Amino acid sequence: MKRCVVIGAAEISDYAKIKTFLREDDFFIICDGGLNHCDRLGIKPNLIVGDFDSHKPVHSDTETIVLPREKDDTDSVFAVKEALRRDYSDFLLIGMAGGRLDHTLVNTSILIKLHSMNKTAALIDDFSEMQIVGEKEIFIDDSYSYFSLLNISGTAKGITIKNAKYTLQNAVIDCTYQYGTSNEVLKGKTASVSVKKGCLLLIKIW
Repeated sequence: MKRCVVIGAAEISDYAKIKTFLREDDFFIICDGGLNHCDRLGIKPNLIVGDFDSHKPVHSDTETIVLPREKDDTDSVFAVKEALRRDYSDFLLIGMAGGRLDHTLVNTSILIKLHSMNKTAALIDDFSEMQIVGEKEIFIDDSYSYFSLLNISGTAKGITIKNAKYTLQNAVIDCTYQYGTSNEVLKGKTASVSVKKGCLLLIKIW
């Protein structure tokens, strides 16, 4: 299944690490200032979208969608919607965390939207890999230093964590009390997390 990689303008320091996640057959959508990352990531855009408030307009043969500056969707949200329109169902979001907190929160909400549509999606930055966990059990190996489960939407119930320093069974986490931070996978084990009702943001720290 071909994957769509959407690249935003947030800072990337460890290009070598990020490049390990890329595949030759990925479809790359670059959002505006994300064009600054292309050379360092060694990629060629398949589609460029944006209002070009953080990068000068590009004149090339690459398909480009120029957006108005006054709009409801951010460039990254529009890019994901465009990828959905083109029938992509597997997503990797890069350059979308760090810098402005409002943009980071908007981009993590994209993960919730894609999860609600039964799409596969992850957001990575210099320090971590993020994804939404729901009823489908997700596994975490012990190569990660820590992992956290954060509630960013409603109330999550029936939370189970196994093979970790701090386990849970049929637990509840709501937005007012985030106690699922900085857990650790037991050495030599593979942890698992699942949520019966609602969803949580899983952040795996490298």
